[in-house]
Amino acid sequence: MQKFAWAFVGYLIFVILFGAWVRISGSGAGCGNHWPTCQGVVLPVEPSVKTIIEFTHRITSGLSGIVGLWILLWAWRKKSAALGWAAGLFFFLLVEGFIGAVLVKKELVADDASLSRAIVISLHLVNTMLLMLCAVGTAIRLGAERYRDRSSSTLLYAAMAALVVTNATGAITALGDTLFPVQPAMGPELLAKIKDELSPSHHFLVRMRILHPVIAGIAATFVFWVLSLFQRRGGSQWVVAGMGLIGVQVMLGIANIWLAAPAVLQLGHLLTAQLVWICIVAVWLD
Repeated sequence: MQKFAWAFVGYLIFVILFGAWVRISGSGAGCGNHWPTCQGVVLPVEPSVKTIIEFTHRITSGLSGIVGLWILLWAWRKKSAALGWAAGLFFFLLVEGFIGAVLVKKELVADDASLSRAIVISLHLVNTMLLMLCAVGTAIRLGAERYRDRSSSTLLYAAMAALVVTNATGAITALGDTLFPVQPAMGPELLAKIKDELSPSHHFLVRMRILHPVIAGIAATFVFWVLSLFQRRGGSQWVVAGMGLIGVQVMLGIANIWLAAPAVLQLGHLLTAQLVWICIVAVWLD
């Protein structure tokens, strides 16, 4: 069962990346403002490409809810040490579905560039991280006869909080990159572009684009340092993996800035962010 739970963690990563592709491809309005139906029907007839993308995302998300419920019931029947984590997993899956419904019903999708969308999409990302925390917690605790003491390091809690803030601002920046794309730039041209984007005449999503790289740089340095402390104390493979992934994430972030956030780099950046988060959670629990 533990292997199945880890496989489910992998599936959740796929669902998260697919959700990002819905945003990148502008398919969020593929089913109109209908939820849970698509274009007012259960199965859309002669759907467009965007409808297929959005509808497929709903199917994969719905399947994750069914699997989450099954894991919860299994943990309850077996009186597993993972029961609390499984309950949290199912709860945040429900919240994830609710936030998705709000985005659709309020039409905070496609070309909408409102402050409301920015707030909801950042909350969406935070909930996703809490969902992943519970999914990893479930996978680690399944099969355990009793709870082990968690690491009580205040620095580790601070590192986790830094990653949450970083990912929330990243969601807003990714939205801005989708709605207000720019041309790749390097050197003086890049600096001039950043200076121009800070002008009050630009949309707030454009002006906030610089916020995430700054926060991410500070957070990456801090989290790497915290993990290095654990490494000196004989840290697990999760510590080593986390440190390596932070390096990869920084390089992907720089590439995103230079190349104006192409879709493949956005997805790679999001994937690595999820893997870093999984490592940090595993360090906390394992």
